[in-house]
Amino acid sequence: MERGRELAIGDLPEAVAGVLATLIDAGHEAVLVGGCVRDRLLGIPHADWDAATSAPPEEVAAILPGATWENRYGTVTVIGPPRIEITSYRAEGSYRDRRRPDDVRFGVSLDDDLSRRDFTVNAMAWLPVDLQAGRGVLVDPFGGERDLGQRLLRTVGDPHERFGEDALRLVRAARLAARYEMRIDPPTEAAIVVLAPTVAGISGERIRDELQRILDLDERPSRALLLLERLGLLRVALPELADLRGVPQAKVVEGDALDHTLLTVDAAPARDPDLRLAGLLHDLGKASTLRDGHFIGHEAVGAELADTVLRRLRLPRARADRIVLVIRHHMYAYDQEWTDAAVRRFIRRLEGVDRALLFGLRRADDLASGVGEAGERKQRELEARIADQLEREPGLLVHRRLAIDGDDLQRELGLAPGPEIGAILEGLTDVVLEDPGRNEAAILLDLARALIERRG
Repeated sequence: MERGRELAIGDLPEAVAGVLATLIDAGHEAVLVGGCVRDRLLGIPHADWDAATSAPPEEVAAILPGATWENRYGTVTVIGPPRIEITSYRAEGSYRDRRRPDDVRFGVSLDDDLSRRDFTVNAMAWLPVDLQAGRGVLVDPFGGERDLGQRLLRTVGDPHERFGEDALRLVRAARLAARYEMRIDPPTEAAIVVLAPTVAGISGERIRDELQRILDLDERPSRALLLLERLGLLRVALPELADLRGVPQAKVVEGDALDHTLLTVDAAPARDPDLRLAGLLHDLGKASTLRDGHFIGHEAVGAELADTVLRRLRLPRARADRIVLVIRHHMYAYDQEWTDAAVRRFIRRLEGVDRALLFGLRRADDLASGVGEAGERKQRELEARIADQLEREPGLLVHRRLAIDGDDLQRELGLAPGPEIGAILEGLTDVVLEDPGRNEAAILLDLARALIERRG
């Protein structure tokens, strides 16, 4: 086993040190592996921790309180914070489904375990020497630290073999290369281009999770998305998004519809996991609605396409609906000439829409379009007017309360239950939105009688 330099981890979380100490005290070798070691070398904070051990999984689960072992691949999880995943050293057989090994064999060495990992920068381990002092050594049999220093992303061993084991590694390569500003080793990149079509066989959930990591963890997700496009992966994983390339549009900022979409994603803060996803999908309808330089109805078409994409990605239904509704309504055009009644109608039109998400998308869209400052002024004014109307008319705008209801119409006007009552109430709502002062029972009943007479 090749030992690298001494590596001190002085701020090792107590829970992580405790897991390692428990395994070591039980007579087993235990190390930190993968992303937490890579990020430590780069000086980047890491939320989740991965450990590996010579102990078999059943013993790991037995000696760690609260640990769960749920699969045959030897991964035991300790729910944090922080979350810690412990895998037993293993060797793997073939990958006929391009995702999971057909068989695993425990009891191998750490060196053998590291040899099955995807990229050299993920195939490093930290072996504790003195846990209390946070002292240890780097185990680096494949030159991961050197590649990290040279900002080179390279597979462990033959790239065709590594990518053939799990096609998701093709997407992960783009994510890691972009996030850590690495260049991809030429043989590794050539294999990605050849094997790009195999991404079609990856489940929607796994594509979703990798995409979400790009959107959540990268300061500028466009870097990974452009790399996915260049490597031929975007066309396979998200063809609706790839279709935006070459679709012209007139914006202050130059570029086509895909360029604008990527700028929107970069402009969206990452604090809301759905905001960047909404930015990524908000203009999908432009690829099929371009007519004479305009995209008439692209928000409706785009909402349908976004729903299709999110269903394919198996996004939880509540999150998908939240995003789709925002995309459907993102093309509002506020100006100072709006009357208070127009603001009230806008509020009612957005019933069920997450306004915070919608307005976050609008801000990102404006920044990407080159109208950030002017757009921000309009947006602040609109939101102030909305807040004012909600404070003035909470019964009407929040609770949808008219002074009369369907029972009143039946009792006072002799109407039978049916769709006519709903139509009348909708008409009365329009009147009251225009003038809330008319929301009185006697006035509304007179208006209802007039509506009935006009309808014959």
